[in-house]
Amino acid sequence: MPKPVLLTVDDDPEVLRAIERDLRSRYADRYRVMRANSGSAGLATLRELKTRNNPVALLLADQRMPQMDGVNFLAEAMEMHPLAKRALLTAYADTNAAIDAINEARVHYYLMKPWDPPEEKLFPALDDLLHDWTATFRPPYEGIRVLGTRWSNRSYELREFLARNQVPYQWIDVELAQSDPEVRDLIDSLGPEAEKLPLILFPDGTRLPEPPLPAVADKIGLRTHAQTNFYDLAIVGGGPAGLAAAVYGASEGLRTVIVEREAPGGQAGLSSRIENYLGFPSGLTGLDLARRAVAQARRFGVEIIAPQEAVGIRVEGPYRFLKLADGSELSCHALLLAMGVQWRTLEVPGIDHLQGAGVYYGGGTSEAMACKGETVYIIGGANSAGQAAMHFSKFAEKVVMLVRGVSLAATMSHYLIEQIEKTANIEVWSRASVVEVEGESRLTGITVECSPSGERKKLPASSLFIFIGAQPRTEWLGASIDRDERGFVLSGPDLLRNGKRPASWTLDRDPGLLETNVPGIFVVGDVRHGSVKRVASGVGEGAVVVQFMHQYLAKVQ
Repeated sequence: MPKPVLLTVDDDPEVLRAIERDLRSRYADRYRVMRANSGSAGLATLRELKTRNNPVALLLADQRMPQMDGVNFLAEAMEMHPLAKRALLTAYADTNAAIDAINEARVHYYLMKPWDPPEEKLFPALDDLLHDWTATFRPPYEGIRVLGTRWSNRSYELREFLARNQVPYQWIDVELAQSDPEVRDLIDSLGPEAEKLPLILFPDGTRLPEPPLPAVADKIGLRTHAQTNFYDLAIVGGGPAGLAAAVYGASEGLRTVIVEREAPGGQAGLSSRIENYLGFPSGLTGLDLARRAVAQARRFGVEIIAPQEAVGIRVEGPYRFLKLADGSELSCHALLLAMGVQWRTLEVPGIDHLQGAGVYYGGGTSEAMACKGETVYIIGGANSAGQAAMHFSKFAEKVVMLVRGVSLAATMSHYLIEQIEKTANIEVWSRASVVEVEGESRLTGITVECSPSGERKKLPASSLFIFIGAQPRTEWLGASIDRDERGFVLSGPDLLRNGKRPASWTLDRDPGLLETNVPGIFVVGDVRHGSVKRVASGVGEGAVVVQFMHQYLAKVQ
């Protein structure tokens, strides 16, 4: 934590130097001593300290200053730093002003000039003030702070990005300014900058208003560009399957890079709880799994580029080229497609503009705390929806699961159904679907249709989380990679038609089990046609595919 500040303000240069000298001689080991030559300069310093979340322990101001006297300065300073101790320097003739200051500006102490010797006339009083301040001081949050509004799509996107990349941050909802003095003081200290939301405040004083994610990534130290232009193995997608392949590939000597569009962990990284993953009897969160896997991959030297998007591939002899969204290109001998899938969107008129403003796809872990005391609606009946319901039940007053089927039995693991049944504030509405949403700048209500009766209920709602299946995002592969009618990538035996190999196949053997129609390009995880949509199976495929790659590389190198 930065040292708490002692700020002295005086327009007389000699007096200012003298008081600064004495303060440093006594307190420099525990406090940062700063000075200002006018009340306005002092207030500007305090605004900057407020923005940086730097604590202020003591304000010591001279009364007789032009334009703004000491009493007025301390009164305004108190609005920004109400916990700081306030002391006034006065001449003998200013005794009445000092008394008024105690009454009007709630000054804690006044000191007479001159204060020599300081050991008798200055330090005892200040020691007492600072001792009181220390006894009640609570260290401020030192990390990244994000200012925004709960119902802003951009704010939600930014918070999810930081959370999924394991970056701690403090969320400050500016709509609380009317009821929270600390929030109001911070906004006042920022001035016009507080109007450009979301706004990120970094501990070093840097501010990023309305920041694009790549700019945030650069600032927090994420790698968004490749270190070189060639790798033995390039992996598109940093979910469990891609991370597993990276760990096994790099541990066996392959120079490996992962290109991840959002954040490592994939959809599994959004899961609030995974309880059936082997080796974790108490379960673990998706973020925990992602964090452990990323740490393991980096330990073996895997390079992770995120956020970065792959937008095209091409083949040239033994090389496979991956084109990235920033215009760069990297090449490799073996390319692995592990992009996973995206949540299917709910086809309801007007819902798109509410995404991130009450309507969310996926786990929404960053929203759980904000739902305290509310009713949360969850659409879906698979494990991901059940895990989210259990997570939100810890915060929300009530969680309502809207399930299109007659029950959860056909789509959800038995252990999860039992947990839901035992949770008093979770309700499961079967044969129910959302057919309308309401809200201009934020979600305010939903209409639920119950089948087969067709009865409709209009309900007030502020949070709707959607888990209605997934679809691959593979259009960027173009015509070079064979896919099924839904866009999932074909591999191995699924590529053979009447025993014939694909026209694009150039080797004198059939495509391997996890190999696409282009030799040297493999596919694993949820994006693969016919895959089992489970974390463990994705990890297994990622581990196995490396052996197939070694067999391929042995023939082409």
